[in-house]
Amino acid sequence: MTLFNAYRVLAFVVGVLLAFCALVAAPLKYLAAEGSSLQEFGETASIMWLFHGWIFMIYVVVAFLLARRARWSIGFTLLMLVAGLVPLLIFWVEHKVAQKVRAENPDLVGSSTT
Repeated sequence: MTLFNAYRVLAFVVGVLLAFCALVAAPLKYLAAEGSSLQEFGETASIMWLFHGWIFMIYVVVAFLLARRARWSIGFTLLMLVAGLVPLLIFWVEHKVAQKVRAENPDLVGSSTT
């Protein structure tokens, strides 16, 4: 798998997990009636924050490596790294990254990471 493809998969997984946690699990846990089945589901589903955190750390490493290989600015690199912390932003950033890689570094799309 190329570094670019690994970035895209990780961005999608991080984005889905963050959206689920922030937009479903947390509101149910804190806003549903105390003791209700919805509140209990929100509390149980909050374990997904743990998975998001671990996968986000891998995402940060891969995003950083991709940005270094593509020789992008510090600003764009920071945007890539922070995108996994703002619900739904990562989907827009991943789209911009894909456009930028294909336009500026098409060799990274099909190159090997080894």
